[in-house]
Amino acid sequence: MDSWKRKLRMGMVGGGQDAFIGGVHRMVAALDGQIELVAGCFSQDPENTRITGKQLYLDPDRCYDTYEEMAATEAKLPEDKRIDFVSIVTPNVSHFAISKAFLDAGFHVVCDKPMTFTLDEAKALVKLVEASGLVYGLTHNYTGHPLIRHARGLFQSGEMGTVRKAIVEYLQDFLSIEQEKLGQKQAEWRVDPKRSGIGGTMGDVGTHCLNLLEYVTGDPIKELCADKSTFLPDRTLDEDVNALLRFKSGGKGILSISQVAIGEENGLTLRVYASEGAIKWAQENPNYMELYRYGEPRQTLTRGQDYLSDAAADATRIPTGHPEGYLEAFGNIYVGVAEAVRRYIDGNPMKTEEYNFPTVYDGLRGMKFIYATVESAENNSTWVSV
Repeated sequence: MDSWKRKLRMGMVGGGQDAFIGGVHRMVAALDGQIELVAGCFSQDPENTRITGKQLYLDPDRCYDTYEEMAATEAKLPEDKRIDFVSIVTPNVSHFAISKAFLDAGFHVVCDKPMTFTLDEAKALVKLVEASGLVYGLTHNYTGHPLIRHARGLFQSGEMGTVRKAIVEYLQDFLSIEQEKLGQKQAEWRVDPKRSGIGGTMGDVGTHCLNLLEYVTGDPIKELCADKSTFLPDRTLDEDVNALLRFKSGGKGILSISQVAIGEENGLTLRVYASEGAIKWAQENPNYMELYRYGEPRQTLTRGQDYLSDAAADATRIPTGHPEGYLEAFGNIYVGVAEAVRRYIDGNPMKTEEYNFPTVYDGLRGMKFIYATVESAENNSTWVSV
């Protein structure tokens, strides 16, 4: 079957009524007309799943009470009807079990971050994906921004030299009050260690910082020393983390994240100072990136311009001056996954290093980073290998 002559069929686990990120995944998957949602288990509550499926105009027979039933039933459907891949948008605690069920049933997987609940699960999932040969994509969506892909190219080419100092911040005020006691479901599971894992803010936004730093620079973080804080009295997971970083190349870095920084909305910013130049980018204003070179005027690069790289152009949909942002960058992750899934279906699978989206290996890095941060912070901010 020539997969390029039809839309790919997506299933979803999670993302029912009152969920946030599931709706985002559905929007961005459909953005480029390559993918259609055909099945789902949207909640642990079957009634929620039925209502969500009805709202999404899905066949009631393809709305399942459990993800186990969904994986088993979809695998038995004819090849021209069953899903091609599943998107997992549940709380962290269930990522591994759901991923395993669908991989075992022969389906490709897209999963929200962090990839798993524990580091051991992440290691096991890497082995499962490797053994299956299936596509596994992780939605660190900020790597989909055109100017971030241009910045990556600047470092890959050697044009920027080696990293000397990098500063990454991700500041929000989302958890500044006890949202979990006000019925805010997104807060409820994020502050619950039984559903979130050992990292609170580290798992939610810190893994984005790690992924963005290593994606752009190509320089892995070797060691860190961290301090974590929990300010609200009835919480146990970190709400605020600061860390010093050491890169493999010898460069140094600073990470500062918080979800209790009043006045901040989604303040993800990246600054990288290298031996031959520097870049500065902010997620809340993603269509511009500053480029610095010693002794030269500052440059402001604009998304959509002809002087940008092919990688940036490939990630751009509309002309410069027409703002693109979060959804379009997120959609670029699904574009990459769609290409990899199509290639697999057509018998010409891509190598993992050819993927232009985060993989199971990035998910493992994220879990190692969470665990190293917690270990450091709980041992008087000692240096810990990542």
